[in-house]
Amino acid sequence: MTAQATPANEMTKAILPDSALPTHWYNLAADFPEPLPPHLHPGTRKPLKPEEMEPIFASGLVEQEFSTDRWIEIPEPIREIYRLWRPAPLARARRLEKELGTSARIYYKNESVSPIGSHKPNTSVAQAYYNKLDGISNLTTETGAGQWGASLSFAAGFFGLGVEVWQVRASYDSKPYRRMLMEVYGGSVHPSPSNLTEAGRAMLEKDPDTPGSLGMAVSEAIEVAVKGDNSRYALGSVLNHVMLHQTIIGQEAAAQLAMFGESGPDVVVGCAGGGSNLAGLTFPFIGHSLTGSVLDDGGRSSSPTDRSGTRRDPSEFLRDGAPRIVAAEPAKCPSLTEGEYRYDHGDVAGLTPLLKMHTLGQDFVPDPIHAGGLRYHAMAPMVSHAVELGLMETTTVEQEDAFAAGVRFARCEGTVPAPESNHAIAAACVEAEKHKGEPGTGPVILIGLSGNGFLDLPAYSQFL
Repeated sequence: MTAQATPANEMTKAILPDSALPTHWYNLAADFPEPLPPHLHPGTRKPLKPEEMEPIFASGLVEQEFSTDRWIEIPEPIREIYRLWRPAPLARARRLEKELGTSARIYYKNESVSPIGSHKPNTSVAQAYYNKLDGISNLTTETGAGQWGASLSFAAGFFGLGVEVWQVRASYDSKPYRRMLMEVYGGSVHPSPSNLTEAGRAMLEKDPDTPGSLGMAVSEAIEVAVKGDNSRYALGSVLNHVMLHQTIIGQEAAAQLAMFGESGPDVVVGCAGGGSNLAGLTFPFIGHSLTGSVLDDGGRSSSPTDRSGTRRDPSEFLRDGAPRIVAAEPAKCPSLTEGEYRYDHGDVAGLTPLLKMHTLGQDFVPDPIHAGGLRYHAMAPMVSHAVELGLMETTTVEQEDAFAAGVRFARCEGTVPAPESNHAIAAACVEAEKHKGEPGTGPVILIGLSGNGFLDLPAYSQFL
């Protein structure tokens, strides 16, 4: 008996076959109309050389960090693991549309279906693979809410690597199940700051009651990686190669919107912490808007380059019909909206290269909000550059508004979103409520659902 296809105007979700899993990651660095500012050596303040990153990162990842190739092939061992949950579904939020009384068509890319419940394995699998190729036996990392630490522990197991995780103290105390999940996958977890490292001891001496921050945890993880035996560091966001790995999200979403009969989104909204989920969802759409060919697997951009360094009018670069790209960040950690665009360290101790990014300062300690994955003092250089070029808008969301939106989404669509994802949902709802009229006749709004909140229910209980 042959199954009948559901008409596009009645579909609830679009699921791509395994054969449609992307074969390449997309690199927006190839298509930026102005070159991405280089990373600088923290000592000399001169452009960083690839070999200067190799004591910390796997060589394959360093190569990707500096690459300006538009397409980078995804090795088959990585794609084989991706197939455990990818391609991830895209769903139409019809009940949320009705609840909002909007004419907009709202879609969400559901990254919560991964084994960890978030988008983070898209890069953790790749990072574990490239470290295995280099013969590395141990990885160190930081984590906020715990999705990244759990993801790296999960991925490392496939390649026989050990993992040591420093989790921000505020999240270590408030999210014990994430620590347990890391341990289930074989990871070893410490609260940060800790007494196990020189950086951690210095931070505790300065403030024994500090809730910690991602910048502090990064410092501890790098220190152990550099001093350790056959160890390397793995970063869950911020750096260029992490943005690269996440672009399978946007590539899949574009193909799935077409399954719904949509030509593309009018507005794309993602939450913004370090930038990886936001980049993964939006960069393929930005690249297509710049070149008209990215989502068609086309050729290299011929966009004009300007080196003035001033923020530009996006109309200079973007083609007609380009979607608005919106980064939604927490009001308590507003690196994009209130931070300075300058060179800064990615950690508190100053062990990382100097990165050109929006920053609140490496010593900034965010309030211990529940969206632990967004508690970072700065924003990815590639995302920051996109904002400076006018390719991306920014907005802030208060924690109470984020949770209200999350509860509303859960009661309409079923999935309890991660506290981080709630920021994107809240911003998208504000946008949707601007559009009234006949249902389904308004703009297409695409939301990045970066993960689920099943291990964040104690936080939800405070807002019910």
